[in-house]
Amino acid sequence: MSSKRLGSIFGALAVLVGLVAGDLVATFNSSWSSPVISLGNRVIDYVPSVVKKYVIEIFGLYDKVFLVSLIIFIVLAISIFIGRAYTAGQEKKAYLTIAAMLAASGVASVLDAQANLSSLAPTLVSGVTTIYVLRWLGAKKKESEAEGGSLTRRELLKVGAILGAVSISASALGKALSQKTTVAGERIAIALPKPLKFLAKPPADPALKIPGLSPFFTPNEDFYRIDTALSIPNLSVDDWSLEIVGMVKNPLKFTYAQLSARPVFELDDTIACVSNEIGGPLVGNARWLGVRLDDLIREAQPTPDADQIMGYSYDGFTAGFPLATLDGRDAMIAIGMNGEALPAAHGFPARIIVPGLYGYVSATKWLVRIELTRFDKKQGFWISRGWSERAPIKTQSRIDTPAPGTQISAGTVAIAGVAWAPTRGISKVEVRVGRGPWRVANLAEVMADTTWRQWWIDWDAKAGDYIIAVRATDGDGNVQSEQYVPIEPNGAEGWHSVNVRVLV
Repeated sequence: MSSKRLGSIFGALAVLVGLVAGDLVATFNSSWSSPVISLGNRVIDYVPSVVKKYVIEIFGLYDKVFLVSLIIFIVLAISIFIGRAYTAGQEKKAYLTIAAMLAASGVASVLDAQANLSSLAPTLVSGVTTIYVLRWLGAKKKESEAEGGSLTRRELLKVGAILGAVSISASALGKALSQKTTVAGERIAIALPKPLKFLAKPPADPALKIPGLSPFFTPNEDFYRIDTALSIPNLSVDDWSLEIVGMVKNPLKFTYAQLSARPVFELDDTIACVSNEIGGPLVGNARWLGVRLDDLIREAQPTPDADQIMGYSYDGFTAGFPLATLDGRDAMIAIGMNGEALPAAHGFPARIIVPGLYGYVSATKWLVRIELTRFDKKQGFWISRGWSERAPIKTQSRIDTPAPGTQISAGTVAIAGVAWAPTRGISKVEVRVGRGPWRVANLAEVMADTTWRQWWIDWDAKAGDYIIAVRATDGDGNVQSEQYVPIEPNGAEGWHSVNVRVLV
């Protein structure tokens, strides 16, 4: 085997085992992150918003998978350089490259939201392990050469198997020791408090069972997830607390038990990501359970000059919205979602829900702090990156079925979907097929002005190619405009349309 090829394998094995070791150590403390995650967090923090926009457009819900994969690819490319330098006798160059990687990872780790100097531990262990494995592999190579030969393929496979077994064992141990396992069990065991009043069940109209039509409540496992957390925080309710501070006369602090002991209520509310394209999937409807936010803010007694409520996530994300938004709408600190404790991916133990606002200014997950402040003093994560300070959810409608590009048989076909304008409600949905007239669609029962409404019509489809379009009218009488408006800086606008072909 050539020296370069052997060096590539040595470098990749050494760095891989080092990364696994760092990941294992990161499980020992909930405020520590693995080197890859820390580097990814810094990329999210500092990459231009236009780049993030395109990544989300291309990869959608898999944007974080893409980022982690990209970082691992870059690290492995560097590892090949390290291994080749080491086996070529350029040990100093190999060690300096490792040191540079450690420096980058170390800086990234101490910049994490909950970090301190001890947060360097995963990076240091990763670096030491990488060097140790690299030297061990080098020693194996020298042993073979001293015996008058070189590492055979069988010997190399044996070495790889040993390191692979060690890595797999360490990874399994990390998962077993991880707080994630503990928190998952803890979350399942939580008995949510009962609301003062239970909301009605959603409508059961047979027409709402149209194949492809979104259900009224989006199942938790299907609910979209867009946030800045590469690694989902796993917070134990025993360690978690929420403080309300800043421009207040009466700072407050609650444990999970104290917060959930307060009166709670149910809220049916549709939330949406500002990055959702026309007809996109980044919207969902759920029945939330939580504590009234306006009650908590009132108890904290904001000073007269405070005009912004800023939520702080455990992972460092911030989102702020006007204090004036607490105008009687049912904003809450949510602890439940669709009948169960918040899933970890959606903010467990607690998150903010504000009807009518896009998530980037309001929906702080893994909430640990609320600060009363001013817009001229502080900006949320996305505002400092060029997005609008004020972000009411725009009126939108979507065709769920038929899907774009579908070929269907002639005859009676259901056209169906959802429309939403949280806090204003939906009063009418209209559908147009080809160049035909706008037809008023059937609407499901109104559950709340904060939720989407399912809609449907029957279409007598005849052979041909068609463009089906939909538009909605909100509760204030405002009709969706056909004019397309891009996502940035405060949400897309326009009619959703799909192309279909009807076969004879």
